[in-house]
Amino acid sequence: MRALVIDDSRTMRRIIVRILHGLGFETVEAEDGRQALDLLAEGPVPDLACVDWNMPVMDGLTFVVHARADRSLRGMTLMMVTTESEHAQIVRALAAGAHEYLVKPFGADDLRDKLELLGLLPVEATS
Repeated sequence: MRALVIDDSRTMRRIIVRILHGLGFETVEAEDGRQALDLLAEGPVPDLACVDWNMPVMDGLTFVVHARADRSLRGMTLMMVTTESEHAQIVRALAAGAHEYLVKPFGADDLRDKLELLGLLPVEATS
């Protein structure tokens, strides 16, 4: 399985990538939504995108809206991974097309649980 990690914080990208690698994912990274859309245009489309909300150039919510408008990206699961924890923000993201929402800070088990809920754990990670 492939995952795209979109976050302007290099440290946060490293944390998420390390967890995903431990679960058997191959990963690519982007610093903002615009860079992520450019990567997606080059292909291949990953199974999962972990998306921060607050980023320069293009924020995560705008990325979600653009990704959902692109038919070629409709099979990609979108999970917000962000410090935005207000109920209204969560509702906005889910209404825009995000499949799941994980609030920072989080642990490896929290991310794993969300992926299991989404049916995105590689077989070897469920054993």
